[in-house]
Amino acid sequence: MKALVRRRELIALLGGAAAAWPLAARAQQPAMPVIGFLDTRSPDTWIEDRLRAFRQGLKDTGYVERENVAIEYRWGENQVDRLPELAAELVRRQVAVLVTTGGPPALAAAKAATTTIPIVFVVAEDPVRLGFVASLARPGGNATGINIFTIELAAKRLELLRELVPGAARMAALVTAASAETTVRDVEAAARALGLQIQVFNVSTIREIDAAFATFARERPDALFVAGDPFLSGRRVQLAQLAAFHRLPATYALRDYAEAGGLMSYGPSIKDAWRQVGVYTGRILKGAKPADLPVVQSNKFELVINTGTARMLGLSVPDKLLVAADEVIE
Repeated sequence: MKALVRRRELIALLGGAAAAWPLAARAQQPAMPVIGFLDTRSPDTWIEDRLRAFRQGLKDTGYVERENVAIEYRWGENQVDRLPELAAELVRRQVAVLVTTGGPPALAAAKAATTTIPIVFVVAEDPVRLGFVASLARPGGNATGINIFTIELAAKRLELLRELVPGAARMAALVTAASAETTVRDVEAAARALGLQIQVFNVSTIREIDAAFATFARERPDALFVAGDPFLSGRRVQLAQLAAFHRLPATYALRDYAEAGGLMSYGPSIKDAWRQVGVYTGRILKGAKPADLPVVQSNKFELVINTGTARMLGLSVPDKLLVAADEVIE
C-alpha cells in the first residue's frame, strides 16, 4: 500500500513538473522588441499603403507585427510642439528602434530625445544639409534612413506642368513653414528659367488652405504648385477637390494626390521608400548600427497623370506626357 501511495505521489510530482516546464520555457524567452513609430500627422489622414509597405520591409527581414515585434504608435496631430514629449514617451518606453516619419520635425524631436536608441527616418530633402547625419555614406551617430527627394524635384515638376499647360504664365505655390525655405528657393529659380511669375502662399491649417483658394478665385492664377510636405499630403483630398472646384491645374509631389483626383504628380515611389524603412528597421533589430547603414536616396520616380481630371479642366494631355507617364488614371 505504501508503495502504491509513493508511486501516486511520484506521478503527481512528475505531472506537476511537466506542467511547469512550458511556463519556465516561456519565462526564459526574450521579450518581444518594440519599435517606436513617431509621425507628425494625424492617423485619420494616414495612407495605409505606406504602413503596409513598412510592414513588408519588416517581414522581409523576419519580423511580423504582433508575432515577434510590437509597434508603439505616436501621432503629432499636425502640432509640432507635441513631438518632443511624444518622442520622450517612446524613449521612456525603452523602444529598440525609433522610426520617424512626416518630415524633419519628428526626426529633430527624436534626435533631441535620445543619442543612443537607433533612429530610422524618412525625409524629403538632404539630411546632411539639415544637420541630421554626418554624410550619406557614413551617417555616424544613431540615425539613418531614406531621402525621398520630394523637395529637390520642384523644378522638374514645374517643367512637366508647363508642358501640360503651355499657356501658363502666372503660378501660385502652396508651401508650409517646414517646406518653405528650400521649396521657395527651388521653385522661384525654376519659375524664372521658364519665364513664369510665381506667388507663394504659406499655409499651416485647413482654414489657411481655404483662404488661399479664396484668393485664387479672385486672382485667377494659371496653375498651382503644391509643395511636397507631410501636412499637405494629409490634406490631399481637400486640395484635389478645391483645385477641381476652382478649375485650377495643379502639380503634386506624390501619386496619392493623383489617385485622390489631382491632375498630375511627379515624385519618388513612396511605397519603395517605406519598404526600405522597414528593411532598415529590421536590420537594426538584428544588430546593425545606424552609423554603418548609408542613407538611401530614392532612385525610382514616377509620373502619374489623371486624364479624367484633365478632361474636366478642358486640358488635352500631350502624347509625349502620356508616353512618359508611369501610370495614367482614367
